[in-house]
Amino acid sequence: MTKAYWVSAYHEVKDAEALAAYAKLAGPALTAAGAKFLARGLPAATKEAGMMQRLVLIEFETVAQALAAYASPGYQEALAALGKNAVIRDMRIIEGV
Repeated sequence: MTKAYWVSAYHEVKDAEALAAYAKLAGPALTAAGAKFLARGLPAATKEAGMMQRLVLIEFETVAQALAAYASPGYQEALAALGKNAVIRDMRIIEGV
């Protein structure tokens, strides 16, 4: 089976406390769902049209596992703690090659 990768790019953080509350819940919920955190934080360097913004890269065994992690009660609780307006981010789940 092909691995899957969850990529989150944080374009803007409006409420750092809500983000911290989210992270406290999201990390354990995703790890319990099979996530392996590969990278998180600000880029060491940006090139071309790259932006200096927080990124998170997580590996899962399959796309189905990544989707199930997102839908899991624990991750949904983390999203509720984050709220609707605390961050502007885009999140993608992609299949590995």
